[in-house]
Amino acid sequence: MNPSRIPDGIPVLSRGRHRTPRRGACFMELASVLAGERWSDHPSCTHPLLAHLARLVNDRTSDDGRQQLLPLVPSVVGRRGNDRTWLTVAVAVAAETILDVPEATQRPLAAGLLQAERLCADAEPDLAATRREARFALEMVPGAVAWVDGLGIRSPIDARTFARRSAPTMVRCTVDGVVASASPDGDQRLGALLEAGIAACPAPDTVIAAPAFAGGPAGPRPTPTR
Repeated sequence: MNPSRIPDGIPVLSRGRHRTPRRGACFMELASVLAGERWSDHPSCTHPLLAHLARLVNDRTSDDGRQQLLPLVPSVVGRRGNDRTWLTVAVAVAAETILDVPEATQRPLAAGLLQAERLCADAEPDLAATRREARFALEMVPGAVAWVDGLGIRSPIDARTFARRSAPTMVRCTVDGVVASASPDGDQRLGALLEAGIAACPAPDTVIAAPAFAGGPAGPRPTPTR
């Protein structure tokens, strides 16, 4: 199967998981087809955190806006990532929108970014750019950082715990925050968020070209639930 385009006959994108293509398809189910895998919304062709983000964006985008995500589907095929992808994707999506989400969402994002910043420091210089990105985002929300400090629970966590708990939570909170902001350009912002996550995950050896979203710019491998 030629992975450079969506095959003829594939249904339009819709919310949720689908038993067969006849019942519809979500973003990651189409990715499984392009990768030549069995029909699944958890294909092995994509890093679990990036796939988690794609499923959330697919489900929270409006029915009309969701179809604009189609050009991004080939971009996730083959992006299996590595042991640092849990940090790079989580930081990228949080930093993308931390100023634009409600304060209640900024707080857990700040907590996650503080954890990520410490883990990045331990991995210098490989994650120096991600550490700077986390620090820059934190400097934009001093109130949220002060709230985290006030809890008095800044105990460090290891990379495995961050991958299993913090990273999926940061991605979910970011998507929820964009939706909660009720911005008129919410679909575009969700699409840009997915683009940010894709860019933060190492590309496969053979990159499948795909246009930008319309209107918007090996470690532990847990499988986040939908």
